[in-house]
Amino acid sequence: MLRTRIIFKLRNKGGLLPFHHQHLLATMIKDLTSGSADSYYPACEFYNFSGIKGQTKVSRNGLQYFSSRVTLVFACIDRQFTDYFLQQLFSNQFIEVGGLILSPEMVEREHAPEFSEEMKYICLSPLVCTMQANGDEIGSKEFIMPDTDQFSDALYESTMNRIERSGLYTPEQIASFFKFQIVPDQYYLSKITKESKKFARIYTLPNHHKKTEVRGYTMPFVLYADPKVQEFVFFCGLGEATTAGYGMLDLANTDPTLRSMPYELNCKLPPKVIPSYR
Repeated sequence: MLRTRIIFKLRNKGGLLPFHHQHLLATMIKDLTSGSADSYYPACEFYNFSGIKGQTKVSRNGLQYFSSRVTLVFACIDRQFTDYFLQQLFSNQFIEVGGLILSPEMVEREHAPEFSEEMKYICLSPLVCTMQANGDEIGSKEFIMPDTDQFSDALYESTMNRIERSGLYTPEQIASFFKFQIVPDQYYLSKITKESKKFARIYTLPNHHKKTEVRGYTMPFVLYADPKVQEFVFFCGLGEATTAGYGMLDLANTDPTLRSMPYELNCKLPPKVIPSYR
């Protein structure tokens, strides 16, 4: 399992991105990994990524970026897939994402934390607990209180399904992963509510050439689960639509830059065409 921080130079300070731009990044990643001769790469479903992080100002048209460098966190259970994606990404001298012109500069690898049965996380991207409602209807927008068993049960079922598909664990190990409970930070939820802000919003998710509306949650929470389950969600994301950039977590009250080191990769020559994702 590998978790990396991709650092870009921002060539046009003041450039804009939509408030939620995961769909642009998801398209970029799929495009960059779809040309592999190995059919395994396009089929990889166990990766996750954050939004573009940097110094921003909220404007009417989206997030305006003013830092000289911005960061994208990318994690995957498969190092070969990660290396292939990074090599393809760094073969581009420039990439346009929304209104940003980015130059890939360097990659850092995050050291894995020591996982325990109790871990406190923050959401680097919205957490989607369900995408199904009423049988075959896709795209549930139902609001579920995060402190209920219904919320934890939906995420437990989603996580166990993905763990089984990953092939990383034996049936005996999976059977032992029965402990799973999410406890949201009640102080945070109360504070957000009092300030008339939202911790749960509706997001539009491209899904097989059509748009699906999902509800995403952004909040700190404690997850009680087996350390191996903690490791899985830390690297692969929690909940639904993780390869679309939802459900990426990070440790609460920590500085990720303090647990990273340079990551070496073989770069390719810049192409003639600048990829653009808008």
